[in-house]
Amino acid sequence: QIRANKSMINLPIIMLTARGEEEDKIKGLNIGANDYVVKPYSIKELLARIRANLRINKNLSTPEVMSFESIRIDIARHTVSYDGSNISLGPIEYKLLYFLMSAPRQVFSRKQLLDRVWESNTEIETRTVDVHIGRLRKSLKEVSNKNLIRTIRGFGYSLDSVD
Repeated sequence: QIRANKSMINLPIIMLTARGEEEDKIKGLNIGANDYVVKPYSIKELLARIRANLRINKNLSTPEVMSFESIRIDIARHTVSYDGSNISLGPIEYKLLYFLMSAPRQVFSRKQLLDRVWESNTEIETRTVDVHIGRLRKSLKEVSNKNLIRTIRGFGYSLDSVD
């Protein structure tokens, strides 16, 4: 139940509760919690558990390479390639591709892309996304001869093999 929301799949969850029976702990862990802490607890112990869970999650959730079809992002080297041919992308196009590759074939609205790629810069218009998607699409098409970004008219975009 806890993990039903896609945005929480990789988020470590620590249950803080007064229910300390073994059955309650097992139930909490089985529904998706990473850790289960029973009251009373010390702040030092809680902070140590939070750090441990974040360390585990970081090791599990950060892939070194992402790929979709023949596109490959080497995260450690900050490089993008298609069938072995390097693709030169600007920082925004790189972030866009990284985000789209985190959920291929999922449709994202312009607003979602704006929030995730530009983060807190609220002065940017949603149509700015269109410009950067156009640049990314052009860069990908130069090496692949395919349109790998699908436009959903009036809504947004997805990374998908269109051709």
